[in-house]
Parts: sequence; structure tokens; C-alpha cells
Amino acid sequence: MTIKSSATLPRRKPILAAAPGIWWGLLGVTAFSFTLPLTRIVVENGRMSPLFVGAGRAVLAAALAAGALLLTRQRLPRGRQWLSLAVVAFGVVLGFPLLTSLALSRTSASHGAVVVALLPAATAVVAVLRTRERLRPSFWLAAGAGAVAALGFASLAGGGLAAPGSADLMLFAGVIVCAIAYAEGGLLARSLGSWQTISWALVVAAPVMVVLTVVAVLDQPPGTAGQDWLCFAYLGAISMFLGFFAWYRGLAIGPMAQVSQVQLAQPVMSICWAALLLHEPIAATTVLGGLAVIGCAALAVRTRGQAASPSPAVHPPATRLADHVAHPRPVGTGHLARGLGDQSAPVTASGEHRAVG
Repeated sequence: MTIKSSATLPRRKPILAAAPGIWWGLLGVTAFSFTLPLTRIVVENGRMSPLFVGAGRAVLAAALAAGALLLTRQRLPRGRQWLSLAVVAFGVVLGFPLLTSLALSRTSASHGAVVVALLPAATAVVAVLRTRERLRPSFWLAAGAGAVAALGFASLAGGGLAAPGSADLMLFAGVIVCAIAYAEGGLLARSLGSWQTISWALVVAAPVMVVLTVVAVLDQPPGTAGQDWLCFAYLGAISMFLGFFAWYRGLAIGPMAQVSQVQLAQPVMSICWAALLLHEPIAATTVLGGLAVIGCAALAVRTRGQAASPSPAVHPPATRLADHVAHPRPVGTGHLARGLGDQSAPVTASGEHRAVG
């Protein structure tokens, strides 16, 4: 039997080698995992107000985003893209940063991770509703088990959820608006580009965030401690800007619902950073819970969406050409644009977004 024989079984690719979207998503999640601990550091002792931290870091990120858009001479969004950008801006630029900053002034970073652990499941639900994806039951079992494992693990490590207080309600609200923004941003990134999506969202929200920052400074001038400003710089440059390059790149490559499950590992990372940076207690349950969370996330990643079409059909060249025209790939301008990379993914005849290259 030769290698090219039709009777030879195809070699199965490793899951992560076959899904570059997962690696991009994991890189973004790692960047985001520092957000809660660093936010807790700057708001814990009142040296910076929650309003200044939530709004000011968006102003810093918007300045970086505007510079990148100008240097690469990106075209303006068109039509309904502005509406999608407004949704993204409301969720990830305005809603989640402000709500979590306010909440973390009243509770610990570990406790915050309890609620934020629900974000992957919420993002998957919104993605399915938004895109009408057909997913196998095994995906929902793995996603549900991962969410339960993450919630149980974070509850044991962070003290658990008692009767929901104002901090918990703000965190729950942050999860909801962020999940909607993540799903909408993942779809928009397919046509506008991943780093372009978060950049334009930051620019759209900039006028409101500048006003809120000025109000915060007048009400409570921020402290001058160097450590606080380093944390603030990370929150603005990485958590609010560069981290989304990788995150939306992963969502754009997809499958969106599966990539979103990588975020199940975020509470594990966040509590580890909280233990190292804030000296919050960490127990053996953290290690066991972390293994359970990552295992469920890996199982969810292995699951693929169930196609709605009954069987694959061979499309004539005219149909493939029409599909290509209907889903054009945006082209960056200038050498710097090519350096940053066009983060969109071309669409195949089957409608699935593939990685470039």
C-alpha cells in the first residue's frame, strides 16, 4: 500500500496546530488576565478613583489607536460597520472597564474572577444567537462543564458568592455587555480587521471617555506613585488596546464559539497573578480547579460546529467567484499596514473563515 493510496487513513492534525485562532485567542486571554489584579492595585487604597481608571485608560488606548490608524492610513468604516463599532465601544471600552473598576474598589480580584469566569459561556451564547451557528451537543456539555468548573474553582479560591451585592451586580452587568461586544467585534473583525476594529471602537468612544476622565480628575486627582502609573499604563496600552489585536484575530479566524472558550483559563491566570502581586491566598483547590478549567476548555476547543447543510456540494466556478466578491478581503495600505498585518480572514466556498498564509 502506498502513501497516496485511497485506503490510507488521513493523519489527524494536533488540535492547536490545526486551529491558529486558538493560539491568538490564548495570547489575548493572557494579556487580559492581568486586568483584574492590576485594576485592584490602583483602586484598592483610593490612590486612583475607579472612574479615572476606567475612563482614563480608554483615553490612553484611544490615543495609541488613533496614531496607528493615521500612520497606516486606514479607510473609514462604512454603513452598518459604524453601528457595530458603537456596540463594541459600549461593551469593551465603556461598560466593562468602568463596571469592573467600580466593583474592584469594593471586592478582591479573586472574587471578581468568580463572575468574570462566566464570560466565555456568555460570549458563546451571544455568538450562537448572533451568527445562528449550529453546534453539537458535546460543545455545550464541555462549555457548561467548563463554566461550572471555573465558577466553582474561583468561588473556592476567592471566598465564593454570598448574597449578590452591588459589586457582584456590577460584575454581572460587565460580563453581559462584554459578551455582546466580543461577539459583535469578532464578526466585525472579519470585514474591518481585528486591530482596526478595537482601534475604531476606541476612537468612537474617545469623546465620552475624555469627558469622564476630566470629571474624575477634578473630583479626585490621581496619586503620584510610580507603581500605580505603571499598572495604569498596562491597563491602557495592553488590556485596552494591544490585547485585542490577538483576541479579535482569534475570533475572526474562528470558530468563534470555540475560540471564546479559551477564556475559561482566564480566571485561573487572574487568581495566580492576584496571589503573586496582591498576596491573596491560594490553596490546593486552585491547582485542581485550574486543571479542571483548562481540561474543559481544551475539550470545548476540540468540538466543531455542526454544519447546517445536508452534504457538501461542488460549487461551479461562478458561485465561488460570487462568494469571493460578496466577502472581499480588506487591503491595508502602506508598508506599516503590512507590518501590522491584515487581520481579516478570507472566506472559503463553504463559508468558513480560514487563516491567511
